Amino acid sequence: MNTETRALTPTTGILAWCLHLLVFGLLAVVAVRAIGTPVVAMAAVCLIVYATGPLLLRRMRTRRAAVAWIIGLGVAWLLLLMLTADAVWLAFPLYFLQLHLLPRRAGLAAVAATAALAVGGYAAHQGSMSVAIVIGPVLGAAVAVAVAWGYQALYRESEQRRRLIEELTATRADLAAAQHKAGVLAERERLAREIHDTLAQGLSSIQLLLRAAERALLSTPDSAARYLGQARQAAADNLGEARRFVAALAPPALDDATLAAALERLCATTGSQHKIAVRFRVVGEPVPLPTGREVALLRIAQSAIANTVQHAEATFVELALCFRDGHVALVVTDDGRGFDLAQLSDGFGLTTMRSRAEALGGTFAVESASGRGTVLTAALPLGSTDAHSSAPGAADRPPALAPGAFGGPPALAPGAFGGPPALAPGASGGPRRITVHGRILAEDSTHIPDPAPAPIPDTAPAAPVAKGGRR
Repeated sequence: MNTETRALTPTTGILAWCLHLLVFGLLAVVAVRAIGTPVVAMAAVCLIVYATGPLLLRRMRTRRAAVAWIIGLGVAWLLLLMLTADAVWLAFPLYFLQLHLLPRRAGLAAVAATAALAVGGYAAHQGSMSVAIVIGPVLGAAVAVAVAWGYQALYRESEQRRRLIEELTATRADLAAAQHKAGVLAERERLAREIHDTLAQGLSSIQLLLRAAERALLSTPDSAARYLGQARQAAADNLGEARRFVAALAPPALDDATLAAALERLCATTGSQHKIAVRFRVVGEPVPLPTGREVALLRIAQSAIANTVQHAEATFVELALCFRDGHVALVVTDDGRGFDLAQLSDGFGLTTMRSRAEALGGTFAVESASGRGTVLTAALPLGSTDAHSSAPGAADRPPALAPGAFGGPPALAPGAFGGPPALAPGASGGPRRITVHGRILAEDSTHIPDPAPAPIPDTAPAAPVAKGGRR
């Protein structure tokens, strides 16, 4: 910090009035003790010069005006000191004025000069020099310097604290604004995810059902009526979803139901509405999951199934919910046309699924190749972290889901899921193994027979998309 006070250090009204009263009182004492002498007139001149100072500084708040006033007051005091020894008492308030109005070094020099003049003037009136004559003015000067510099130090510290408080207040305001903006963006992202995973997928399903009903209207009216009923039910379900996510509640599918039951119901609904065989299985011992994890896995499953129906041209899809070693994994497998991972550009669906998994400290991976089907995996830790908390550390995060980590090398090599390439219907027989970086996450050596050819609505295939279309 600069050792020289650049601006006048403000003083409180009480301190200023105390100094005024001290000067007026001392001048009054000097005048009373010298009534009938020129000292009274000189005391009046000192009083006038002192009184003009505050008025002058009020109009001209500059260092130059303060110096001019101090010089004029010093000259008037020196003339009074030449007339009477009592004027030495006025040196004490002069010390404070000099220290307050002058820069630090100049103020200290002025105080020293004033003390020397006070000692010399009083000794001249007494006609001798003694220790007592020296001690009084010098001790007063030392006290004045200590008090004035201490006050200035306290003032500077208080100013620093005031600025810090103002900065802290401004920072809090900025932080509050940033948090509000982040909350708005987070809510927009939540609504976008929910709309994509519920309403958009539901409307797409309704569109497919209505197209099937339109084609069957003339040839098989009963089938058309059934499709219309399914479309009406899908619309009702999506209306419930819309009301739920607007209110930020859990999906209706999780009302009084476990995640496994909700996924099984999703598979059954998809199989009844579209020309595709859907199967669900649970691997490992199911454990209760926090609501945030159940919602995330259900939304990922809904989005993955909708992608398969709309884009994969698949005839078979399987959902596996696996519990093992403190982690839960959702594996969605289809025998569709697949796509080249090297040319994959994540659409909103894949981006949303990945963000849901990573927000809960999990991992997300996709394995696919043209004509060889697709495997989508989301793995989450079984902790209590929710979407609004920070992701857990590396110790809590599931192992990275490298390609080929779920039963075979990349691109789903033959036999990766117990059957030939492309996972044709009926390819689910034989042992099944799901691994993460070589560690078995789930294994089922029981032969699972192919699902019975349940009546599948004779709907038209999903609307074709251009080769390499996004999922």
